[in-house]
Amino acid sequence: MATIGDVARVAGVSRSTVSYALSGKRTISEETRGRIEQAIRELDFTPNAGARALATSQTMVIGLLVQFFRDEFSPAMLQYVLPITEAAREAGYDVLMMTEDDGPQALRRVTDSEMVDGVVLLNVAHDDPRIPMLRAARQPGALVGLPKDTHGLDVFDLDFGESARMLVDHLHARGHREIVLISPHEHVIARGGAYAWRFRDAALERAARYGLRIHPYWGQTEQPAINEALHAILDERPAATAVIVHNDAMIAALPWVLNARGVRVPDDLSVVGIYTEDFGRLFSLPYTAIETSPDKLGRAAVQALVRRMQDADGAGSPIVRFIAPELTDRGSTR
Repeated sequence: MATIGDVARVAGVSRSTVSYALSGKRTISEETRGRIEQAIRELDFTPNAGARALATSQTMVIGLLVQFFRDEFSPAMLQYVLPITEAAREAGYDVLMMTEDDGPQALRRVTDSEMVDGVVLLNVAHDDPRIPMLRAARQPGALVGLPKDTHGLDVFDLDFGESARMLVDHLHARGHREIVLISPHEHVIARGGAYAWRFRDAALERAARYGLRIHPYWGQTEQPAINEALHAILDERPAATAVIVHNDAMIAALPWVLNARGVRVPDDLSVVGIYTEDFGRLFSLPYTAIETSPDKLGRAAVQALVRRMQDADGAGSPIVRFIAPELTDRGSTR
């Protein structure tokens, strides 16, 4: 493995000059910098992370705090992790992912110990206990998910309210008058999962505006409760002509349940949902749906965070940005 001394020898400069070139602490001529960069490429030299941190006060690591709950569908949450890690690597950063239950303590540990240059929070609750710790930290942060108080934070989320309105509009335009709405597990609401009630409330309000009958139900996330709930809902609402599903676990199981009941989509029942295209392919879902855009959200959060880590004064005012929902019509409504 090449050392900083090897780079200095090949470039014909001192070790300190190489160190200054890597850290940016002193001005180096373009000609000298070019020789050093050429030597680094030839030797495939990677600066020691500890030495680099001492020289630049940067670790080139982003902390990613993810919360996994039994009443949420983990495969859906994992769809946010990959674009975040990819965007971080493209910007030259590694990712330290923490999944422990005590999010505030994990955040305090990595920020107080200077293990990371910045933090991304996933699965943000309405009154998230990690946020006060993030505000107190020296490092900047970015959130995927909308909290109650966004002051001083870069926040990115899907516009769940508009997503619900688009789906209700879609069904209303096709003449549906009685609709079932399946939401996340009620525990998600209890612990402050704002995305759940933002979607649910908007759907109910839009339906009321059109004079539609809409029957809301809490969903499940584990078998056999998922299939049992789907059968019970369909038994209870035989007059409903359409179903809106805002629950990944429930919609993943829906094709099997409908097939077992002999229900054809869209001939017997129209179905719409909200999930990613990748999720739909994974579970062979043929339904018209709103794209939840984890790739756009994860990348936007990392890009905003990198700007703040690299130029805190020049990054501008905090951003609260909603990704506009996109509806893909797969022919599951009539």
